[in-house]
Amino acid sequence: MKVLILAGGLGTRLSEETSIIPKPMVEIGQKPILWHIMKFYSHWGFNDFIILTGYKGHIIKDYFINYYTHYSDITVDMSDNSLQIHTTRHEPWKVTMLYTGQDTMTGGRILKAKDYVGNESFMLTYGDGLSDVNLKKLLAFHKEHKRAITMTSILPEGRFGKLDIDDNNRIRTFTEKPKGDASADNAGWINGGFFVCEPKIFDYIKDGDETIFEQEPLKNLAKDKELYAYKHSGFWKCMDTLKDKKELSKMWVENKAPWALWDKNARDI
Repeated sequence: MKVLILAGGLGTRLSEETSIIPKPMVEIGQKPILWHIMKFYSHWGFNDFIILTGYKGHIIKDYFINYYTHYSDITVDMSDNSLQIHTTRHEPWKVTMLYTGQDTMTGGRILKAKDYVGNESFMLTYGDGLSDVNLKKLLAFHKEHKRAITMTSILPEGRFGKLDIDDNNRIRTFTEKPKGDASADNAGWINGGFFVCEPKIFDYIKDGDETIFEQEPLKNLAKDKELYAYKHSGFWKCMDTLKDKKELSKMWVENKAPWALWDKNARDI
């Protein structure tokens, strides 16, 4: 099953870092947050990635093209311009990088992966969020309700999209970043990413590059009873600000990173 990762936004709230590199390449403990996300999916057996790039996407391409030299012991012989790779750290990943445009919205980026996805179910997430959600249980839940899309839903500080969920975990309405959503009456389950999708969601992306996935597509999927919530009460955090980055880095350095399921002492992996 393919995993689509949205990695093309500007990341303006992290402008201290993103003026130089794209947000998914901002480092948590000397590794890009994109690497952490991919290691997490790989832990659960998902190794076929489609990275949807945009802003400074060439940096992401260069990272994967040179991945083995980044994390391997090498000898460069300047006399004959030869390169010898010694100890290497292998990943079982297949990585497709799609340049989806500098200013393309999230829905437009997703739509550009349609031909690569084909008629298969796929996973989708944002390139700035980490969690310890059980992806096997998430997938099982998705297969059980047999609808177009499952959204992992979490209970954070209350600064993202609000969900209205019925007793069967179907999402009745979806509102992305409503005004005043920090108030008590707006506290509730929100969009945490880590989606499981069916190809029919492409039919809901109607305005091409201008489509914001979190607006009309998700609202209409909810209206058509095609959007379900997988409630996750464990760890979830979005790297939205420099403060978030520092908190995630502290967890990693102290070996207290809940998302690092592949190895509890994973700092050097």
